[in-house]
Amino acid sequence: MKFYILTLFPEMVENGLHTSIIGRAIEAGLLSIETVNIRDFSTNKHGKEDDYPYGGGAGMLMQAQPVYDAWKWVVERLGRKPRCIYLTPQGPTFQQAMARELALEEELIFLCGHYEGIDERVLQEIVTDYVSIGDYVLTGGELPAMVMVDAISRMVPGVLSNEASGSTESFENDLLEYPQYSRPEEWMGKRVPEVLLSGHHKNIENWRREQSILRTRERRPDLWERYQSKTAGESGQK
Repeated sequence: MKFYILTLFPEMVENGLHTSIIGRAIEAGLLSIETVNIRDFSTNKHGKEDDYPYGGGAGMLMQAQPVYDAWKWVVERLGRKPRCIYLTPQGPTFQQAMARELALEEELIFLCGHYEGIDERVLQEIVTDYVSIGDYVLTGGELPAMVMVDAISRMVPGVLSNEASGSTESFENDLLEYPQYSRPEEWMGKRVPEVLLSGHHKNIENWRREQSILRTRERRPDLWERYQSKTAGESGQK
């Protein structure tokens, strides 16, 4: 899978996405992450890519032309128009279901804004998806892009060394992940639950599911409500 990230700060993205699991997947040829510096497409002799917004207001605005030309460079290179995701609080919130959906694409373009945003005209021209990672404001779109690339990459076959781990983590089936334990069996007076030492796989599976349900109900009532609605709907269809 190929990711193209249009940004004013390529080094920020490159430093964050070439380590750990994602870095190993890049080395193995399972992923490709390419940053495109929007400044390189400025027609201004000083590489300026921002200006004051019409109508006044605080801050500067990224101009349409450099953003469009950076996007066009990727499109011409590929010979097609992949989905272009603009990271913005104005989009729907990124969730695991969206990560699974986007992982089915061959290529994705991420557009990272800065300052007070980007000229609306180029957004209308190139953006296919507006996505937020939460209801808070960041200094730019690089961190949200990195979050999304990480989550999407985990859904790409072969990226995780243990393929089963992707299907048992938090948010799968709208439930949080169950508690996990490792050696020693006792630490600071706290013992590993006996069921996990039993070797009885069915009992372990049942215990983990019960723990996921309890944890979701206690810690994430919003997910719990969604889980109940979904299971009720599935029961009604039978």
